[in-house]
Amino acid sequence: METLIIIDYGSGNLRSAAKAFEHVSKDITVKISNKPKDLLKADRIVLPGQGAFRDCMEGLSAIDGMVEALNESVIQKATPFLGICVGMQLMASRGMEHGVTAGLGWIEGDVIPITPNDTSLKIPHMGWNELHYLSANNTQDNRHFVLRNTDSSENFYFVHSFMFQCTYNHNCLAMTEYGGLIPAIIGRDNIIGMQFHPEKSHKAGLKLLSNFLDWKP
Repeated sequence: METLIIIDYGSGNLRSAAKAFEHVSKDITVKISNKPKDLLKADRIVLPGQGAFRDCMEGLSAIDGMVEALNESVIQKATPFLGICVGMQLMASRGMEHGVTAGLGWIEGDVIPITPNDTSLKIPHMGWNELHYLSANNTQDNRHFVLRNTDSSENFYFVHSFMFQCTYNHNCLAMTEYGGLIPAIIGRDNIIGMQFHPEKSHKAGLKLLSNFLDWKP
């Protein structure tokens, strides 16, 4: 039986994510852990996150050996990885919240403030939005495995004030719209990130989590 590790570094709704994964599959062991050694044995890794980029990066770095274990597991061993909300943003080169903070640097780009074209739109962006799949993912046949059998009319739950601006467009798999286009899903190789909360997005979000468990990059 595979083991999925949800990283506990003091940020994110861990139990909500764990319960969602347990709901979609009875054939996986879901474990919440703050031990770097557990990452090295994991079959899949999930990094949740809520709050400010800097606070989350500092929380992750404060656990001795955690960043090193993440790099070894995800980059060197190619363990399938899912980042949720700020957990996705931490994959960036750097974040611009409360000053400049270096990220994990797995996908080139910066995490910058959302600046809607319509100034009447409130920040944070909070609520339900559809996804717009980019050209490489706009049909079921060529869509990224984790996005298979999803419908563009489905809505997902967002709550964030900053967005991941990818340096290279091909790393952005789907966008949403809130006074302009905002990256909603990014990824490359064995790494995927979702700006929204799939664990709070009802049936549509659970489908993505189920696909992640079946994904063999």
